[in-house]
Amino acid sequence: MGPARRWWRKAAAVLAGTPLLAGLVQLPATPGAEAAASATGSRTVDVSINSLTPVVPAEDDTITVTGRVSNDGKSAVDGARVGLRVGQTPLSSRGAIGIVAKRKGFSAAEDGRTVDGEHTVKLGELPAGASRKFSMTLPAEDLNLGDAGVYQLGVALSGRTAGQYDQVLGIERTFLPWQPGEARKPTKIGYLWPLISTPHLTARTGSDQQQTPQFRDDSLAAELAPGGRLQQLVALGKDLPVTWVVDPDLLVSVEMMTKEYEIREPDGSVTKGEGQAVARQWMSDLLAAVEGRELVTLPFADPDLASLAHRGTKVSGSISHLKTATDLAVKTGETIFGRKPRADFAWPVNGAVDTSVIDVATSAGARNVITRGDSLRGEDEPPYTTSAVRPIGGGTTALAADTRLSTAFQGDMTGAEDSTLAVQEFLAHTLMVNREAPGRERSLVVAPQRRPTAHQARAMAEALEGLRAGGWTQPQELRDAIQEKPDPRAATRVPGVRSYPEALRKQELPTRAFEDVQRTQNALNGFTVILSEPDRVITPFGNAILREMSTAWRGEPRAAEAYRESVEDYLAGLTQEVKLIEKAQKKLTLSGRSGTIPVTVQNNLLQGVEDLKLVLRSSSPHRLDPGEPQSVEIGSGHSQTVKFDTTANANGLVWVEAQLYTEDGRPYGAPMSFKVNVTEITSTVMLVIAGGVLLLVLAGIRMYTQRKRAAAREAGGPAGGAGTAEDEPQPAGTTGNAGAENAGGPEEAEGTGQDVPADPPPAGGDDTAGSEAPGKRETGGAEAGPEKSEAPDPGERVER
Repeated sequence: MGPARRWWRKAAAVLAGTPLLAGLVQLPATPGAEAAASATGSRTVDVSINSLTPVVPAEDDTITVTGRVSNDGKSAVDGARVGLRVGQTPLSSRGAIGIVAKRKGFSAAEDGRTVDGEHTVKLGELPAGASRKFSMTLPAEDLNLGDAGVYQLGVALSGRTAGQYDQVLGIERTFLPWQPGEARKPTKIGYLWPLISTPHLTARTGSDQQQTPQFRDDSLAAELAPGGRLQQLVALGKDLPVTWVVDPDLLVSVEMMTKEYEIREPDGSVTKGEGQAVARQWMSDLLAAVEGRELVTLPFADPDLASLAHRGTKVSGSISHLKTATDLAVKTGETIFGRKPRADFAWPVNGAVDTSVIDVATSAGARNVITRGDSLRGEDEPPYTTSAVRPIGGGTTALAADTRLSTAFQGDMTGAEDSTLAVQEFLAHTLMVNREAPGRERSLVVAPQRRPTAHQARAMAEALEGLRAGGWTQPQELRDAIQEKPDPRAATRVPGVRSYPEALRKQELPTRAFEDVQRTQNALNGFTVILSEPDRVITPFGNAILREMSTAWRGEPRAAEAYRESVEDYLAGLTQEVKLIEKAQKKLTLSGRSGTIPVTVQNNLLQGVEDLKLVLRSSSPHRLDPGEPQSVEIGSGHSQTVKFDTTANANGLVWVEAQLYTEDGRPYGAPMSFKVNVTEITSTVMLVIAGGVLLLVLAGIRMYTQRKRAAAREAGGPAGGAGTAEDEPQPAGTTGNAGAENAGGPEEAEGTGQDVPADPPPAGGDDTAGSEAPGKRETGGAEAGPEKSEAPDPGERVER
């Protein structure tokens, strides 16, 4: 038995006995005991690896490891020294990489052998609470690595604490990808490089011809400035083999910022924006970076596909916004980049899908869905990593992004230790994919988080540079990835709706959000049909409505609701700028049988309105006919008085309601009600009216009598040869008596000259209210009473 094997057996025996000994001396834990336990034994000292260069060493390279050690224990460490430990053999699988990454504490059996002592860094005494930096350099060949593969690399601090023996008091592990030769079949990797932000623009614009935009805040300028998140993504991505995935809303926002813009403060005040220079520089850098590169655009404002699928489908019209967003994305991409980007890729949040998400994602024309490997199901998945391309039926192709690679940089990358470990683990997984099936060519896709921070972006870039140096991968664009031959053993079944991750479901936009969206859209449709320049309103509000469905609102329910309310309230305010002017006196007087009722419409907008109709409705049409509907067309900032020719048939109060309507018959704005008092329908007028009615009745009686007599003559006449009343002589005064009797109606009406009680206001309109007839209208004008010099003739029209 060799020395190495005997050493391993002794170590195993010690480890096997440790749990038993620990059990014999175990005491009840106190609240602070668990925290103290983490700073004892092999976890007394916290070891951080802040850098490892090169990230993928070659055989003739020199490796440098830097970091820091911190004594978290209660006593000083004597003889503190930092050394390297390396695994005896390469790790066997991607699962083994995950186990090593999560393991805490030191294990002699699992943490490999110590690298030659001459590379140890001696620190001397390390007091309690103290920290020391370290740096060690050694030739790669001194690690004595064997075959190609992923090796575990540990940085351990050894020393003695009070009353203890010399031992490992702290260790940090990372991974060392080792590929001394060329890979037989490099793994193809398509890496998505997302340029996605949050909604920055409001629906508000200035009154100038350029419509100066208003931003929610000035955070976009900070992201575009040197060192900012978006600036770093462009600066780093320009030299990387990636596929650019862009939200067109970001492009529009930056383009707006290159000119004059305003910032709407939380208190409602407006300040002038000053980010034009950084916006112009960023846009210039972006255009140069994407030149000749694959470019994919998401639907405008990056709508939340899962929220649409699970909540939006309950609200009629919601899904149509996705098609609008997709069409706008293509148009925006062509305008900004001068070429048509690909818009046939859908990317749900975190790549999580179910059958409903797939249905919605493909409803607007997408034929490729970027999902994630942990979202699809399979019956007999192979023990190796399969290619990303998966046919999922219906002519739709899924690109199942590798889960571990896609989530590698989601954590906090601000610390050097975190980013270094993430980079090495990412590289380890990619090499392991190549090594687990070296004869099988694979094609992977990496879809990182949508909005990586600047630190995360730098870590991602470092990892991609490492892949370039490693040689076991080669870059691939998405358009080529979807053409790869699918692995028949790969998972392709899309799970049902109930399988969608609950944590993600809780972050979705509620159904109420889509109700708000649709209500705002309906209000916008009803408003723009009356405008002379509708595009000045449709564009800012239409874009704002799409932003209300953005994935950026996940986890931000209050901010999302506030944004929706701000858009809806602003639109309502604009709509109310076209209105009926309330009459100073709610009671008008109409003297005579006819007259003119004036109603004033005011337009306080900065553009003209047209295609409106003004309709008056009477609560008692048999008393007062208010006339035909009138067309309304008003210039910006003006008023128009519309006059209605009315006819009165009886005295008394009548309620009249004025209402504006659009061309399609929809009410516009609030109605206005007022009373009209009809007076001076005199007894003479009443007599004429009653006499006319009586004459009609008498004429009918006469016609009936004549027909009856004619029928009698044809039958031979009545018995006794009696003549008709018409042939008999009339007694004197008979005609006068009849006339007096017939005139009795008007004489009675004359005695009832008091006002007729008013009817209640009209409850609604009739079907003919929307008909149009020519009428009189003018700008300005005031109401006036009837002429006072003489009583008007009952048939005379009185202008007011």
